[in-house]
Amino acid sequence: MVGLQLLRYLMAFDSDRDSENRPLLSSKSIPRQERLIVALDVNSPKDAIAAVQLLGESVSFYKIGLQLLMSGRYFELLDELVELNKKVFIDLKLYDVPETVGLAVSQLTHTRATFVTVHGYQEILRSATAAKQGLKVLAVTVLTSLDRDDIRQLGYPVEVAELVKFRAKNAMEMGCDGVIASAVEARPLREALGEEAIIVTPGIRPADYGRQDDQKRTMDARHAFLNGADYIVVGRPILKAENPREKAEQMQAVITELFPS
Repeated sequence: MVGLQLLRYLMAFDSDRDSENRPLLSSKSIPRQERLIVALDVNSPKDAIAAVQLLGESVSFYKIGLQLLMSGRYFELLDELVELNKKVFIDLKLYDVPETVGLAVSQLTHTRATFVTVHGYQEILRSATAAKQGLKVLAVTVLTSLDRDDIRQLGYPVEVAELVKFRAKNAMEMGCDGVIASAVEARPLREALGEEAIIVTPGIRPADYGRQDDQKRTMDARHAFLNGADYIVVGRPILKAENPREKAEQMQAVITELFPS
């Protein structure tokens, strides 16, 4: 059952779509090259560093998640990426009792990472943000691999976009720096949350991406930014491309076109 708070929020939310085609480009002073975050979804730090070396100067921001955590050298890799002058996004989707999550975030402040993801309800998010210091906390809204049928199986009889907006609003009220959401929901989120919130959009797929995978709510890079995304996260479309560096440079060219200065 969806709580009374969620129902009240959904009833009050303005669903006006008159501005659907108006560009909502981020006005944050983010270096253009850093707007592309590459997900290092590989098995080992050795594979990760090989990918970083292959991509060279075309990418300066990387996401490292659960797959690499299980390699046993996660934090050594994090330090190595920082030493290579790369920014790092810790994507572990921390979810536990509030005190444990807060303590975990406190431990991560000793790294030189830029972002960390947290997944959960208000008290978890509050505990995480209380401990963040200089680390930016991003709240996961709804995974990009989920669609309407999936969230209904989880007990939410609402549309995905409605649940995303509700969770994003809660996250910002709890002191999070921003949210993780698909680019499909970036426009209503930007309109609802304003410019201050950081919006990071995974599930980016080029228009010519012909492979089938587990991502269900996807969008190409250009439209993600036009919808208000601050950053895009791209993994397989770059790492599994015939020429990964060329693919990354193509996405950077789109970013340069949209953010010329």
